[in-house]
Amino acid sequence: MTMSEDRCRLVLIVPENTDAAAQQAGLEAALKGGDVASVILPQYGFNDSDFQKQAAILVPMIQEAGAAALIAGDSRIAGRVKADGLHVGGKAEELAEAIEKHSPKMIVGGGSANERHVALELGELNPDYVFFGKLDGDIKPEAHPKNLALAEWWASMIEIPCIVMGGTDLASVLPVAETGAEFVALREAVFAAPQGPAAAVAEINALLDEKAPRFAD
Repeated sequence: MTMSEDRCRLVLIVPENTDAAAQQAGLEAALKGGDVASVILPQYGFNDSDFQKQAAILVPMIQEAGAAALIAGDSRIAGRVKADGLHVGGKAEELAEAIEKHSPKMIVGGGSANERHVALELGELNPDYVFFGKLDGDIKPEAHPKNLALAEWWASMIEIPCIVMGGTDLASVLPVAETGAEFVALREAVFAAPQGPAAAVAEINALLDEKAPRFAD
């Protein structure tokens, strides 16, 4: 989760796909499209064995592309496949436990923060990032207004980086960037893009390069 860019950066969420080869091909293409800060791999409905097999293929692919590989699932699997970090989607107690066990060796962040007081509870744990939205929350073209409002409030007063879930439209990255959020997460907007994942990532980076506000030093 390096901050090498001076503007909001892209985080990819790998979509659910029972066809492991298709999932691999989609991610490989996306990573060739341009700058990606990190990739979150959700376990979805996969059993531990199948998820670990797939993660063992995807994690090195992500790392070779210069992005951080984050497992949203079993922390033991994250360790076995040598992922860079762990995404915790549950409550503050789960995030606290993960930070205690795995930080600073691994990136540990998470979310499900849908209210300010919940976000502050998470922030008190000093995670590497806080996530606004749900990993499968891209159900409309635009990012959820509540998540945008939370991100704007958070970015104005808290130094811990935040990731905001975008929508199914590539253009949803700009309202997220305008909140001051360090990262925007996309799933369907990239992996279901008619022009293909690589072209979608290239378009997103061009859009952010051209129009996203720059962070002050």
